[in-house]
Amino acid sequence: MSHFLYSIDVEVFRFLNQAIANPVTDKFFTYITILNHWVIAYVILIGILWFKGGRLGKLSVLGILLTILVSDQLSSHLLKNLFERVRPCNALENVRILVPCLGSYSMPSSHAVNNFAAAAFFGGLYPKYKTVLYSTATLIALSRPIVGVHYPSDILVGAVIGWIVGFLFFKLTLEIYERYLNENKSRITKET
Repeated sequence: MSHFLYSIDVEVFRFLNQAIANPVTDKFFTYITILNHWVIAYVILIGILWFKGGRLGKLSVLGILLTILVSDQLSSHLLKNLFERVRPCNALENVRILVPCLGSYSMPSSHAVNNFAAAAFFGGLYPKYKTVLYSTATLIALSRPIVGVHYPSDILVGAVIGWIVGFLFFKLTLEIYERYLNENKSRITKET
């Protein structure tokens, strides 16, 4: 059974890595897969939330920093070493490698874990931005097999783990805000 699932994973990987390849998608996905290109957007978002978001904005900045710290450590230092899955660019022949192929393990994709954690966290606190957040997380996750460094199951597992971590920190942040920092709730409580 595991061989069958692996063969499906390889076939989907080859489709994403080779069958849909063209100069436009190569440039686009190579660009968005590089951390420095999308982390700038998160830094801007964090700055806006900190200076313009009131109490919830400041709490969400602290919450997302903690969320990403936990999701990244969980992915990069615990789960990758637990699964010890070799990256497709190191395990398969004829892989189109568009970014450096690292020697680290591939399961789960930390790009998927961290971006889905951020999408679940911010999407819970700011629901009108869910579509943009999840679309961005999906594109960044899809970039990983397209550039040759992750299997599709790496990004799928990473998305699920990231969503769980992000959702849990969203719930914790919302609880803290509603219990201790919500000015409207405090006023209502004092008036009754």
